[in-house]
Amino acid sequence: MYTDSHTHLYHFAFEKDRDQMIQRAIDSGVNRMLLPNIDSSTIVPLFSLAERFPKHCLPMMGLHPTSVKANYLDELRLIEVALENKDIIAIGETGMDLYWDKTFLKEQEEVFATQIRWALELDLPLVIHARDSFQEIFKVMDKEGSPELRGVFHSFTGGLDELERALAFNFMIGINGIVTFKNSNLSEVVRSIPTKMLLLETDSPFLAPHPYRGKRNESSYLIETAKKVAEIYNLSQEELARITSSNAEHLFRLKPFNES
Repeated sequence: MYTDSHTHLYHFAFEKDRDQMIQRAIDSGVNRMLLPNIDSSTIVPLFSLAERFPKHCLPMMGLHPTSVKANYLDELRLIEVALENKDIIAIGETGMDLYWDKTFLKEQEEVFATQIRWALELDLPLVIHARDSFQEIFKVMDKEGSPELRGVFHSFTGGLDELERALAFNFMIGINGIVTFKNSNLSEVVRSIPTKMLLLETDSPFLAPHPYRGKRNESSYLIETAKKVAEIYNLSQEELARITSSNAEHLFRLKPFNES
């Protein structure tokens, strides 16, 4: 049984067939789907989905860096209120994204630092989005972090230097469909990730793996990423599923699926 450690199933892209899509994931062996938040507009749909599928869909709460705008303090207040939900398993997704826009660089740093402090105060893992921003993220983590901070760099696309730094923080590494892209060099990096630090994810509805690239991604497509990653490690898919689901249970402090 697989765990999709990062998937936005509450996204409007699934408006017409959400229940069927979730059932496809379950039927394919992806039994647990972890839901990172984006901003205040997604809080209600995220919690609603988690309430409808409590065994399969588990909520996180955070403010995504691309949603950090001039009103970021208002957004943070709403996110902080939502953190009172007792079922939240992580702070996220958070981090920094300098690919699209650097206008709010300082604000992104402040928001990321705030969410690091929340993770430490609440003893929750941190789910980090890093796009064109590894050095900036490491700088904030050096300042705000502590040995107790734990989490995952989701959708990892860094090189070996960035991987070494991320692992030095004792953070897990989330790998998704990018590893299946024919123009991706990520396979070489994945080989250097200790299996005990590896998570699988889709980041759906984004980043669909080959052979679905360019289409809407969904949690059942995690199997295509798993095939590629199992090949890289020379593992069976069953063993990879066991390892990565166990890693997710350890990081997010989840009960084994058959006990939940």
